[in-house]
Amino acid sequence: MTRPFPKDFLFGAATAAYQIEGAAFEDGRTASIWDAFSRVPGAVIGGDNGDVACDHYHRYPQDVALMKELGLQTYRFSTSWSRVCPDGGAVNEKGVDFYKRLVDELLGAGILPWLTLYHWDMPQALQEVGGWTSRDTVDRFVEYAGTMHDALGDRVNVWTTLNEPWCASFLSYTGGEHAPGHTSIAEGLLASHHLLLAHGATVRELRSRDSSLNLGITLNHTVADPADPQNPADVDAARRVDGQFNRWFLDPIYRAEYPADIVEDVRAVDAEAVRRFEEAVHDGDLATIAQPIDTQGVNYYHGDLVAGQAPEAAPPSGGPATTRPGRSPYPSDAGIHSVERGLPRTAQNWEVQPEGLTRLLHRVWDEYAQPAGTVLYMTENGAAYDDVVAADGQVHDADRVEFLRQHLGAVLDAAEAGVDVRGYFYWSLFDNYEWAWGYDKRFGIVRVDYDTQQRTVKDSGREYARIIAARAL
Repeated sequence: MTRPFPKDFLFGAATAAYQIEGAAFEDGRTASIWDAFSRVPGAVIGGDNGDVACDHYHRYPQDVALMKELGLQTYRFSTSWSRVCPDGGAVNEKGVDFYKRLVDELLGAGILPWLTLYHWDMPQALQEVGGWTSRDTVDRFVEYAGTMHDALGDRVNVWTTLNEPWCASFLSYTGGEHAPGHTSIAEGLLASHHLLLAHGATVRELRSRDSSLNLGITLNHTVADPADPQNPADVDAARRVDGQFNRWFLDPIYRAEYPADIVEDVRAVDAEAVRRFEEAVHDGDLATIAQPIDTQGVNYYHGDLVAGQAPEAAPPSGGPATTRPGRSPYPSDAGIHSVERGLPRTAQNWEVQPEGLTRLLHRVWDEYAQPAGTVLYMTENGAAYDDVVAADGQVHDADRVEFLRQHLGAVLDAAEAGVDVRGYFYWSLFDNYEWAWGYDKRFGIVRVDYDTQQRTVKDSGREYARIIAARAL
């Protein structure tokens, strides 16, 4: 059976600046928090950093030609704050010019530029004066966003403020797994609020400049299920995962409020942290955060099956095997335990759960996006597998081919049931620097040989190109 995609459905792929660009200290770019964090002993597998990565900064014309060859209709990329405004200060014209050239190359190839302003590469100089725990960072971010619009507003229509603020706050300032690597409940709460405030203030600024812009944010989500729906402890564990991962960001954006149940959960753990957070939420902040948006990006990799009691056999860890100490990214983490359910797993031990994506899209659409008049796009979905180059020089990644087909099918299931989801971006176009995993895991539909920088389209890339050409699954 052939299943067609909606007429205007967009097919794309996604990357992020620090993960592919390289040229870390060329043409005026200065250190980001990831340049600093990747050099902390034990923070990243193999001590890897993004100094060279995929060398996209120098190879972007060939990379855009490859996108065109695959048939991509749109390309989701991020701009580097550290390249455009080194140290968070004056504009670096050489950095801006790179993105002008990239956008021109994309438009020349008939590919829609989908620009993300922040994919975690804050200038290290701003982190040294508080980073996202400081309200001043909000103003610096709006200035940076304005700089990018000055440069590209005539050629780029789709603007995403932030990628995955959960990662940029709780995973980074509370869990310690991502830069800057802090383990503070208070800092995670403050960072989450200032990230959302920067989002809202940027939407307001860009909307005032050009009302025709397509403005939005990208959130990562999970589907939290109780191991036993009849067990109150399991149900409560699922509630707290959902509240701290999903609702903490959805509720302010769409409803101008933080989830009260989660505020009280965290208060029971760290009352001082909540006091500082509540003091940081000024009059008018929530109205700013809840600026109407046109588009919400949905990122989904897997769901979570959780219990209130630790299982006899814990499932394998889905985090990087780094040696630097960390803690749970959930401020209220007691009584939240992952449970094995026998699903296939990727090379990162992430479960493969496509039906969870269908449920997620229904939930976000029904409860949040549809009432607000916002449409959805799948802005990240992908899998890391231990690819090998076969004797024929190709990468026969059958697991990723199946992952891609299953999740595109899950998106179609939601669309056919009435969810307004208008596009899909595979993560990632290239194998790249995978944050605390370094270069240990490969997500790409295009293999990158990091020694030679040779690109090889994998079987999954060919399958994606075939689906795009047919506009059907």
